[in-house]
Amino acid sequence: MTTDTRAAAWNSDALNEILTQGHERIVLFTHARIVTMDPMLGTMTGADLLFLGPLIVGVGPGLITAAEDDNAIVVDCTGLTIVPAVLDAAALAGGRSRRSDYIATLTPGNKTDFLVVPDEFAPDAPTAVSTLFSHPDQVRALIADGKPVLWNGDDAPDRPTAPKPGIPASPGLTGHPRVGVWIDETDFLHQELQADGRYDETRGGRPHAYQGRFWIDGDRIDYLDDLGFWAYGEWKDDVLHHAHYIMRLGS
Repeated sequence: MTTDTRAAAWNSDALNEILTQGHERIVLFTHARIVTMDPMLGTMTGADLLFLGPLIVGVGPGLITAAEDDNAIVVDCTGLTIVPAVLDAAALAGGRSRRSDYIATLTPGNKTDFLVVPDEFAPDAPTAVSTLFSHPDQVRALIADGKPVLWNGDDAPDRPTAPKPGIPASPGLTGHPRVGVWIDETDFLHQELQADGRYDETRGGRPHAYQGRFWIDGDRIDYLDDLGFWAYGEWKDDVLHHAHYIMRLGS
C-alpha cells in the first residue's frame, strides 16, 4: 500500500482520537450500511456501530443522537458498508442451527472486529472482505479488537502486527509459576513442564510416553511433540485442561 493525500482526508481527526483515546472513549461509526451477519439483526441502512475498545456496545439507527452526550468519537461512514472482518463459512452455507452459534457477527457483546469499504465493493459480505486483497486501497478501515489496523487504504499508525511465521525458540522459564509436574485427577497422567521449555509425560507409569517443546501464552499452552504433532491445553483457575485430562500442579 502507498500513502497518498486520501489518508489525510477521511476522518483523520477521528483516527487520531481513536489512537490516543479509543481505550477510554466510546467510538461511533455512523450513517453506514451494516451487514451484521446476525440472522436476527440482518442488514441495516443508515445505521450506527458503537463500541468501546474490544467490545461492540450497540448497533442500529439512531445511536448518533446520543453521541454528544456520551462524548463519542464519531466516524462518518456515509456511502460505506461495514461487515464483520471474520466470516463464518459454515453460517454462510446454512450450517448453523442456532443464532448463538454464529461466529464473529456484529452483535452487541461481540468483539470489535470489522471492515469498512465503499458500498460498490460490498454487494455481500464475502465480496466486501475480498476487497482487502483485491483493492486494498479502497479499504476505509479495518478494526481489530477496537484498534485500527488499516485506515483509508494505508497502515494505521502503531497498528497491531502479526507474529512472525515459524516456530520460535523454546523460552527460558526459570521461576515461571507453571513450571513443574501437572498431575491429572486419576493419577494416570503426569506432565512435567520444564524450565528449558520442554515437557516430559508419564502415562500410566510409563515414563517418557511423550516428549517435546511447549510455549505458554497467557492461559494457553501449545505443545509440539518430538513425533511431530501439535496439541494444546488451557488453564482455568490454575487448573490445566488438556484433552480430557484435568491436571493440577503437584506439590
